[in-house]
Amino acid sequence: MIWMLDARCWMECSVHSAQFRKSFLSLLSFLSFGALACADPAKTTRDADAIVIVGAEGTAEYGKRFGEGADAVRDACVKAGVKCEMIGRDKTTVDDAKRIEDLLRAQAAKTTGVLWIVMFGHGTFDGREAKFNLRGGDITPAQMAEWLKPVKREIVFVNAASASASFVKAVSGQGRIVVSATKSAEEVFYARFGEHFSKAIAGLPDADIDQDKQVSVLEAFLHASKQVADFYETDGRLATEHSVIDDNSDGVGTRAEVFTGVIAAKATDGAKTDGERARQVALVLSDAEAKLSDEVRAKRDALETKLRTLAEKRAEMKEDEFYRETERVLVELGRIYEAGTERR
Repeated sequence: MIWMLDARCWMECSVHSAQFRKSFLSLLSFLSFGALACADPAKTTRDADAIVIVGAEGTAEYGKRFGEGADAVRDACVKAGVKCEMIGRDKTTVDDAKRIEDLLRAQAAKTTGVLWIVMFGHGTFDGREAKFNLRGGDITPAQMAEWLKPVKREIVFVNAASASASFVKAVSGQGRIVVSATKSAEEVFYARFGEHFSKAIAGLPDADIDQDKQVSVLEAFLHASKQVADFYETDGRLATEHSVIDDNSDGVGTRAEVFTGVIAAKATDGAKTDGERARQVALVLSDAEAKLSDEVRAKRDALETKLRTLAEKRAEMKEDEFYRETERVLVELGRIYEAGTERR
């Protein structure tokens, strides 16, 4: 992950605090030599699981597209060292909903790490209730919410199907990143979002907006959203899908157009914006990130979030308080990298 202070802040900090300068440069020295310098020689074990769901195909053409998306995510999991369960490709199974329920209920026993759920298929909406189409019984947002209720792990939930928006509000919550291929349940036509998201989340270089050699959930979302928009514009067609992302637990998705790079425009009502956590979470990690433990990565992510929060609140803080708090966070970050170096 990459964080930064703008040039004006650095110049002001240079004037006001020699100790701040020392802390900042010390941390930069650790980061400049790369996380490789503070990492263990071998990749650490990922505390993560993935469930990839392929819905009822309808036609062979759609089945092929859904399967390609699912296979891309599965292959990414293999590359990332993440255990992956695939649902919907086994021809001997007829009740996929029961299989999903069983797998999710088993997740309640785990309290750490990340659970990825990625869904490819068709969705429907009858004016009252949305559903994700499966072989056997379909599933509703309410059912998915109920099955996920006991899960205490962080969750990355991606529904790349049509009419998927209703799942955002149902599944949203603290510690959850939720992505939907559509902004409303009324968008019921085939959604192309999943075709692009599956390639991006596997580490597609073109999707790496911040150039940290890995693709976060937010970057995959933004890349896929742009590819979909470009398709409709090039084809001269009215767009029938508009993807959204929610990671601030308010159940309201944010469109890709709100973002400049990986930063979302501030909400006019002062509400917390989406994307903060999604920009930190990736499926396939860079070589440097893969050598950090989950614990170290979590501490680092929390400190980076504190830095961004301080920057946002700077106008409301006294000058000395801002520099003091920022320096404290920088020192803590430096200690994380320094401790890693000492363990080598």
